[in-house]
Amino acid sequence: MKVFQIGAAGGVGRPLAALLHARGDEVTGMHRRPEQAAVIAETGATPLTGDLIADSVDELAEKFRGHDAVVFSAGAHGTGRDQTTAIDGTGLEKAAEAARRAGISRFVLVSVFPDAGRGRPISEGFEHYMRVKKTADVYLSRTDLDWVIVRPGTLRDEPGNGCVTAGLAIEYGDVHRDGVAAFIDAALHRPELSRVIVELTDGPTPAAEAVDQVIASTGPAS
Repeated sequence: MKVFQIGAAGGVGRPLAALLHARGDEVTGMHRRPEQAAVIAETGATPLTGDLIADSVDELAEKFRGHDAVVFSAGAHGTGRDQTTAIDGTGLEKAAEAARRAGISRFVLVSVFPDAGRGRPISEGFEHYMRVKKTADVYLSRTDLDWVIVRPGTLRDEPGNGCVTAGLAIEYGDVHRDGVAAFIDAALHRPELSRVIVELTDGPTPAAEAVDQVIASTGPAS
């Protein structure tokens, strides 16, 4: 499989690229800053300069062309409301349309758990972020793409064990970034998991088995 990653230098993107490369997939990782190229190359992926904000839809489509799937894990990461709108919102819309123009159906979006931020004061910037992410989810869900939206809980940076809890509706909790990557790695290679929103936290189940469980839960009742 040839996978195009948007956000390949990020906390989910890096371990995902490494997992995909390890299984023999060809991975292209888009980056904006020059110093990110080396970070992406270390995972085994091929760095490619691009900019969600500056590039047109047709320019993005040309970069995507020839790939089998797009994974969108980019984010503004608290750099301001305008950047959040441009990257997490408009950027996602541009990427989805570019995938369509490039003839790519499979599209995985890393979103956010709807319960994020509960139990602590919420800033206006975070509220804006949550609104933008929800609007992006709605946009992608209304396309004709073969999409999967993954909504992880509170992301943790330290290494995890690759085990998760996944489902259409689960209790809120933390999740290690490498667990999110492991779930997406498995999900990309299971076409049966399609046009579904999956909530994800740390848990007892190896990621590939968790994908199997979600597929089973979305099929006809036995």
